[in-house]
Amino acid sequence: MRQHGGIRNLFDEVEASKGAELQDAFHRLVRLLAVHETAEEEIVHPFARTYMPGGEQIVDDRLAEEREAKEVLVVLDDLNTNDPKFMPQFLALRTKVQMHARAEERYEFTHIRRHSDATRLATMAKGIKAAEAMAPTRPHPGVESATANMALGPLAALMDRTKDAVRKAMGKEG
Repeated sequence: MRQHGGIRNLFDEVEASKGAELQDAFHRLVRLLAVHETAEEEIVHPFARTYMPGGEQIVDDRLAEEREAKEVLVVLDDLNTNDPKFMPQFLALRTKVQMHARAEERYEFTHIRRHSDATRLATMAKGIKAAEAMAPTRPHPGVESATANMALGPLAALMDRTKDAVRKAMGKEG
């Protein structure tokens, strides 16, 4: 839930920024979304599938939303933030991500809180932190399951973190 707030704040920051600050804020948003969604795909969604009534459909709906957002993020990440196409696509993405976050909060997070004891919640929190530490830092459409993340995630994360290091070394933060 805290990360959803951070994501909303970064959307605000991107929308309010210009030039290099816009690019930096956008790259931070892409990274947070990629890491956040990976952790949900590896920890939250499998729990929801297993323990929630109707969990299969709820998770399938969230995964479809996540894939769509990742596809848009890939396009936006390839655009220059000064491109006239960037902001309209970014604003459309923002609307979709906010709807997705509300659906997760309503259909998954609330149920998890109500039906999990403190031990299970603590275990899930540790799992989320571990997943985030190893997560790719860029969106990878088509990798929206725990199995796919476990199989492809480490290689994608290595490639992403290498790209991040090169960007940083070249003075292009993000």
